[in-house]
Amino acid sequence: MRVGPKPQALVQRKRGALCLLVSRLVLTVSAPAEVRRRVLRPVPSWMDRETLALADRHFRGLGGGVPGIGQAPGRVAFVSEPGAFSYADFVRGFLLPNLPCVFSSAFTQGWGSRRRWVTPAGRPDFDHLLRTYGDVVVPVANCGVQEYNSNPKEHMPLRDYITYWKEYIEGGYSSPRGCLYLKDWHLCRDFPVEDVFTLPVYFSSDWLNEFWDALDVDDYRFVYAGPAGSWSPFHADIFRSFSWSVNVCGRKKWLLFPPGQEEALRDRHGNLPYDVTSPALCDTHLHPRSQLAGPPLEITQEAGEMVFVPSGWHHQVHNLVIMRSCSGINFEDFYHFLKVIAEKRLLVLREAAAEDSAGLGFEQAAFDAGRITEVLASLVAHPNFQRVDTSAFSPQPKELLQQLREAVDATVAP
Repeated sequence: MRVGPKPQALVQRKRGALCLLVSRLVLTVSAPAEVRRRVLRPVPSWMDRETLALADRHFRGLGGGVPGIGQAPGRVAFVSEPGAFSYADFVRGFLLPNLPCVFSSAFTQGWGSRRRWVTPAGRPDFDHLLRTYGDVVVPVANCGVQEYNSNPKEHMPLRDYITYWKEYIEGGYSSPRGCLYLKDWHLCRDFPVEDVFTLPVYFSSDWLNEFWDALDVDDYRFVYAGPAGSWSPFHADIFRSFSWSVNVCGRKKWLLFPPGQEEALRDRHGNLPYDVTSPALCDTHLHPRSQLAGPPLEITQEAGEMVFVPSGWHHQVHNLVIMRSCSGINFEDFYHFLKVIAEKRLLVLREAAAEDSAGLGFEQAAFDAGRITEVLASLVAHPNFQRVDTSAFSPQPKELLQQLREAVDATVAP
């Protein structure tokens, strides 16, 4: 199973599996005793002033461009020790350069989902899931049917889906109903007191979920679950956000393309591919630029591991064994989303508080304010946004933008 923000799949399967994706996160089994006994040195948890200054210089150097465009790296970095990897390490090594990485299962070893959703043999604990969530109605996609660049969905009680899953396995990983995949289940929204996961410090500044939590109506934390052969078609995450995904159990195969590479994969009509493993991409008449695309970065995600998917990276995910959880909006809603986050960050900066309600420090608030300023400036300048009636907006978009700019200028390191 995986949970995760939008941010909201990770594994390939041979049996069944669990994974969790946020901010779109995934879960695992307890680490060996020798790992649990190891004493690790403490490391700084939040953004410090040095990292904030580095981030400011980085984004000024981009000049409004998008980081990470080009060929995929030859391999993905693996982060093994939680006690030796700080938030600043993550920002410098992966967030700013916009590069993916994999965190070891040691980062998720205390999660409730890893303890309760998985059997000692490392398989999905269907009995526990049935007892706890059996009557909950969940969304299920048919992986064998293409509907535009996605799959059609139906809704059914979780107990009916688990019955199907067992029959699918007993039938040799085949069913007359096709390959069904439980996707986009808002488990954390519907069961907020459940001890499912612990938010990693690296993803604490999660604008999408902070916005929806403030409204108390929705979230971008999802659970996915499915048998071997279930998969998610080629896509990028909402608002070009980054995401993170954790496998509770099972394995996933990820195919990732850095920003810009997807343009070479478009067909002659300008459409992105549904399946980047399809032989149709070799047809140069249909995909005239496909030969210009480099090979994808391939990741096999094991149980308990956490994958960071950077901003703008298109990806396709196949389940070897899994359950997971992850994370259109009009201009008016998008402005309201930015306003909610902006006002919370401005409050921290104005009061020079050590922490805000989300547990974010002053430097993190300054970093976020800088990024919000850039996004809001782009929104205000957009011709379609300028046609929106903003007379009832409070504050007015340009007024909020000015407040942000003044606050950011006051925090810029010399």
